[in-house]
Amino acid sequence: MFKIGKVSEKLLYEIWKSENFEAQLKTVDDQIIEIIDTGENNKDYAGPDFFNSRIKIGNILYLGDVEIDIWHSDWKAHGHYLDKKYNKVILHIVLSKERFRPYVYTQDGRKINSICLIDFINVSYQSSLRNAIESERANRGFVMPCSEINENILLQDKLKLLTDLGIERFKQKEKKIFERIKEMVYLKEMNIREPIVRYDFGEEFQNKKFTPAEFNDPLLWQQLIYEMIFEALGYSKNKDNMLKLAKAVNLDFLIKFKEEEKFQDIIECALFNVSGIISVDHTNSDEKSTEYLRVLIEKWSEIKDQYDGAYFKKEEWNFFKLRPQNFPTVRIAGASRIIRRLIKDELLRNIITFFTEEHKQKKIVSTLRNMIIVNAKGYWRNHYVFDKTAKEEINYFVGLSRADEIIINVILPVLAVYFEIFDDKPAARRVKNLYLNFHQKSSNRVVKQVVDSLHITDSENKSVHAQGMIELFRHYCVKERCMECEIGKVVFK
Repeated sequence: MFKIGKVSEKLLYEIWKSENFEAQLKTVDDQIIEIIDTGENNKDYAGPDFFNSRIKIGNILYLGDVEIDIWHSDWKAHGHYLDKKYNKVILHIVLSKERFRPYVYTQDGRKINSICLIDFINVSYQSSLRNAIESERANRGFVMPCSEINENILLQDKLKLLTDLGIERFKQKEKKIFERIKEMVYLKEMNIREPIVRYDFGEEFQNKKFTPAEFNDPLLWQQLIYEMIFEALGYSKNKDNMLKLAKAVNLDFLIKFKEEEKFQDIIECALFNVSGIISVDHTNSDEKSTEYLRVLIEKWSEIKDQYDGAYFKKEEWNFFKLRPQNFPTVRIAGASRIIRRLIKDELLRNIITFFTEEHKQKKIVSTLRNMIIVNAKGYWRNHYVFDKTAKEEINYFVGLSRADEIIINVILPVLAVYFEIFDDKPAARRVKNLYLNFHQKSSNRVVKQVVDSLHITDSENKSVHAQGMIELFRHYCVKERCMECEIGKVVFK
């Protein structure tokens, strides 16, 4: 008898072959299913799970193939509906009732009965199987439609596709950045403060011809980098609020205090007070928290009359299901130190100058990382939130992996736009070459899923490939645009 543990399709094969069912198999429309022959198990990688099955459904005897999936959605997720090899399937078998539908369709448009086995399986196994399904659901990730049939595609062809998509993704970032910097130039020329609510700039803006001279203000580029770094450090759950915070507590405001002795304290006091995250109740505070809060509140009382922007509420920020190192408190603390470098140390000008000079790529990467990485210091080294000391100290506010992401997603595309506007072709080439050859130290869930689905290894660390994987996943795979993908065109033809 088969053993029940983690749900796998091999387990379902054993259930099907054993025919150990508690009740008569029936279709959703109550037609009796009689198994004459379960068929022979397909030992090859591609194609349906069982060949030459003989099954009587109602009064009709079918001879053909059987496909077995855990989930009904796997028929689409695995690309069977686009694959001619599945055109002879006569029955689609699934285990879970989740999003179950009574039919699926083959590539040639034929309708096939689907049957959910869970209610027909021997009752002694049902409880274990249901628990296994729940566990599988909790750990289940998206599977690319071609994951089971793309192994014959040459690695070089897969990498070419990822490179092309990685370049396309970079160009899209450039376009978005160019639109944003044009907006900032326009708002400055019209003497309009950044609006709280997004609005249409109208025909005058859309038809305006910008000249390079209009982009000469360094503060505009610094503000752009400021916004994008804050957004990047916000992760998916807080990135919108981080971006809004950077626009509210803008450089026009912060730069007024850059000659102050404790400029870092001023940046932090502005960000934490405006964000609404700062704790007002000190009754349970440790001594260090009490002192830090006193500094933030006193500093803010000295400068808040010069601030005329928006305020946020603590409830707007998301702490739930985040690792403590990714709490908005810690991210704001780290970002505030990069902003100090931007204003006091002229971070952006140094980066721009560096790319106008000839350097080996290894030195460029090392220099950029050192400019972005932020070691943990001060109050937030051993706090994740106000009033509560952390059990473990934080080593970095912005570590190597996050620094790499900022370099790839913020610094390089901004530089590409900057050098294109000012027609510095050698510097622009250096930016593009670095992007094409950059090896990052981190990966993410999406990239790992694509690596597994495409059966490629040691490719996700090359940033252009990783970016290509994200582009492929988000704009092709999950949208089922398989026939617009160079891999899909081959495997599903």
